[in-house]
Amino acid sequence: MTGTVLNCGYVPLVDCAPLVIAKELGFAAEQGLALNLVRQPSWSALRDMLALGHLDAAQMLSPMAVAMSIGLGGLPARIDALMVLSVNGTVFGLSNAVAKELGPLPFGNARAILTALAARGVKPLRIGVPFHYSMHRLLLSYWTSAAPTLTIDEVTVSPPRMADAVADGFVDAFWVGEPWGSVAVQHDVAQLMMTGRDVWQFAPEKVLAVRHEWVERNEDMARRLMRAVFHASAWLDAPRNKALAVEILGRSEHLSMSSDLIDPALTGHIVPKHNAPPVAVERFLQFHKHAASFPWRSQAAWIAHQLGADAAGVETAKASFRSDLYRQNLADIGADMPGASEKEEGSLRFETAVASSRGHMILAPDAFFDGRTFDFAQ
Repeated sequence: MTGTVLNCGYVPLVDCAPLVIAKELGFAAEQGLALNLVRQPSWSALRDMLALGHLDAAQMLSPMAVAMSIGLGGLPARIDALMVLSVNGTVFGLSNAVAKELGPLPFGNARAILTALAARGVKPLRIGVPFHYSMHRLLLSYWTSAAPTLTIDEVTVSPPRMADAVADGFVDAFWVGEPWGSVAVQHDVAQLMMTGRDVWQFAPEKVLAVRHEWVERNEDMARRLMRAVFHASAWLDAPRNKALAVEILGRSEHLSMSSDLIDPALTGHIVPKHNAPPVAVERFLQFHKHAASFPWRSQAAWIAHQLGADAAGVETAKASFRSDLYRQNLADIGADMPGASEKEEGSLRFETAVASSRGHMILAPDAFFDGRTFDFAQ
């Protein structure tokens, strides 16, 4: 390795792609960084390694960063989300037995699926999620709150174990990041019913997280890291690079998974059940387009609100999404900046042009399945 060594933790999911591409294609090296990617066995291990200073930075579940900052769960620490690493990219699936019980349902129709599950009766539905403080769990809670008669039991299952948990009858359903939903389908133990974007069309899934005091001491390193990841994210979202991205990630030691498991997430072609044709899901997983990497403080506020934070907690959460550093460190390399750092979450039904520093910003739809909006600036 040449350059300043920076230890960055990650969990092997397709959405760690910006970190892998930053390393493998030299975007980090161009910034004078030797990016050392340190695989973590679980989200709790990654959380603790970052909090204790054994990692400089980490791919982190967006609600985990907020939860740590407001003192919830495990080791409390002031965590800064320098930028969003990925938007969307998760799937909700049912065991074959439960799916058969419900009968045919339109893929991606969150309301129809919820209505069918609620009609099963009082029998609790055991649902596997990777971590309590995750977007998977928040979307699950938000979605099922619209069906008060549906009883669920939340069970924590590591993503690589999700297919086995379904096969063993340990869970009836799951919400997980790719490729682990597709793995369950390939093993013919589950059917995918919808994606995370069917509940919230533009949900920040992972963030690039660091300790606040680390940023204070390493401003230049943080700047270089953000620039490397920004360039990698832009490269990933260019359609012409998709095939090469699948190839690079497939042969990368960091993921240790075959290309056929990586392709669905990057191309948005999701196979809902065994031997079925793929379904094209627009904006299934995004890294750069539509200001995907911008850390909107209103998104942090929504997360804190779902975690039950009070007004002070919401403000702490908003401060942890460092839109100020994003503007400061990326503006001079051509990043288009929105005119504000907060917006009314859920208000966009269509692609919408907004005021920005370069005048080219189009935001993607961010609607919630139930039509609600959240304006934390009021």
